[in-house]
Amino acid sequence: MKLQIGITEAHLKNSISILSSILANEMTLYIKVRKFHWNVSGQSFMELHKLFEGQYIQLEVSIDETAERISKLGGKTIGTMKEFSELTIIMESPNQYPGQKEMLKELLEDHETLIIQLRKDVDASADENKDAGTADFLTSLMLAHETMAWTLRRYLE
Repeated sequence: MKLQIGITEAHLKNSISILSSILANEMTLYIKVRKFHWNVSGQSFMELHKLFEGQYIQLEVSIDETAERISKLGGKTIGTMKEFSELTIIMESPNQYPGQKEMLKELLEDHETLIIQLRKDVDASADENKDAGTADFLTSLMLAHETMAWTLRRYLE
C-alpha cells in the first residue's frame, strides 16, 4: 500500500537509504561492544564489563527503532551481516583483542564517527528529504551517541 504522509516517493527512498546505513552502523558497533564486553579483562574488569553491557543494551533498542522507522516509511529492512558490512562506516578489527584503554579509545572514536555522520544525516533528512520525522529520530539517536561518547571520554581523561 502506497504511503500518503506528505513525503515524495523519492524522498522516502532517500530516507530509507540513510536509515539503512544507520542500521548497519548501529549493528556493527553493537557487535564490537559485545566483543569487548566478552573479552575485557584486568583491574577494572567488572566496571567495564557492565559499562559495555549498558551500551550494547542501549544499541539494541536503537537498532530495533531504526528498523521500525524504515518499515514505517514503507521500506524493507536489511538484516544480514553482508548487507551490514557493505553499508557501515565503522571499522572492524578481526582477530584483535585490545586492552581496556584501547577498547575505550576505539569505541569513543566509533561513537564520534557516528555523531559526525548523524549530523549530516539530520540535515539531509530535514533539508533535502523534507522528512522532519526522520530528522527528529536521528537527532535523538545522535544525542544518545553523544552521551555514550561522553561516558567513554571520562574514562580516558
